[in-house]
Amino acid sequence: MSLLPLHSHGDEPHAAPLPPAPSRKGRGSGLATRPPLHGLRYVIAAVIVVGLVLAACLVLIGPGDAIVITRFGNPVQVITQPGLAWRLPSPIEDTMTVDLRLRTTSSGLQDVGTRDGLRVLMQAYVAWQVPRDPASVRQFLRAVQNQPDNAAEQLRSFVASALEVTASGFTLSDLVDTDPAKVQLDRFDQALRQHLQDQVLRTYGIAIRQVGLERLTLPPETLDAAVARMRADRLAVATARMAEGERQAAQIRSDADRDSRIAVADAEAQAAAIKAKAEVRAAGIYGKAYQSDPALYTTLRSLDTLDQVVSGNTRLILRTDAAPFRVLVDGPDDPGGAPPAPAKAAP
Repeated sequence: MSLLPLHSHGDEPHAAPLPPAPSRKGRGSGLATRPPLHGLRYVIAAVIVVGLVLAACLVLIGPGDAIVITRFGNPVQVITQPGLAWRLPSPIEDTMTVDLRLRTTSSGLQDVGTRDGLRVLMQAYVAWQVPRDPASVRQFLRAVQNQPDNAAEQLRSFVASALEVTASGFTLSDLVDTDPAKVQLDRFDQALRQHLQDQVLRTYGIAIRQVGLERLTLPPETLDAAVARMRADRLAVATARMAEGERQAAQIRSDADRDSRIAVADAEAQAAAIKAKAEVRAAGIYGKAYQSDPALYTTLRSLDTLDQVVSGNTRLILRTDAAPFRVLVDGPDDPGGAPPAPAKAAP
């Protein structure tokens, strides 16, 4: 800060006059040249308001949802395709989100009767969802007010009724059997789905995707009856198989006896034929032997006869001049009839 010089005029001092202020016209940036700020504020506020209105009118539809646009509480449009959509701002129009994802519901154990008069406990499951159909979405809203839990509760009652009707067309052996080929669970599931899908879709706008028997058990009295029936069935099967085995064994024995008799008869026939041929050949040999030397043949045959008749413990009293002992006394016959030559004395 600088001090200005003082000039005295008389007794009182006076300050020196200040230099004149520069002119505003010569400056490029003065207060008079700035734009008014209140106009820019209005523009920004208008842009923000428009953005808020547009954001309030914009609707985002997720991949597992459907949007219902209501005008003063009445549904006017159903949008099921994912993406962006427009609506009038609230309170003129409002939105309601409907879940389109797959859900499962269990019926719990239900006491039902089979076609053969037995009581069983069944539990089924249902996989369901609201289809991407505007009419089905509106029906779902009217029926359960967009409350999936209420829909599941209503669906349980439908499943219980369908189980009672479906089980009455099947016997217990169609559902439980030791032979897998006789079990008809697939046909049971199809029949259960046919009883459910049309009625549920028409009443609640719900599509049934899958139905199946989740659990099957028996009360004590039914279990006893089932075990007794299965025991009787197994006994009948065992009896039939034993009878069939005995029949096959008897048939095998009969065939074996027949084949053995045929084999023995063929063997005896072959043996008789061989024996006959052997006897014929032996007779021929005997004939040739007799013709060559009748006396020697008679002697050898007599000895053979004695060998067959007389054993070591045999005692016979016979005439010595009778055949076949004559050969022991007389010796061999002379084929020429001449007496035997006397023996020469030794020198």
